[in-house]
Amino acid sequence: MTKVKVRHGESLDQALRRFNKEVLRAGILQELKDREHYVKPSEVKRRKSKELKRRFYLERNK
Repeated sequence: MTKVKVRHGESLDQALRRFNKEVLRAGILQELKDREHYVKPSEVKRRKSKELKRRFYLERNK
């Protein structure tokens, strides 16, 4: 659970900005998107393979 305490003299907007950065760093939003729908293990494997091929292709063609 990501928590941010408001520091002395810090505005609520600044604390909210720090909280959003922590959430992004922790990968919470990405995990929520990934868990939104069930994905079969074979589909996960296929997507991972496709992404690796794409990265390899992009690195090779730089």
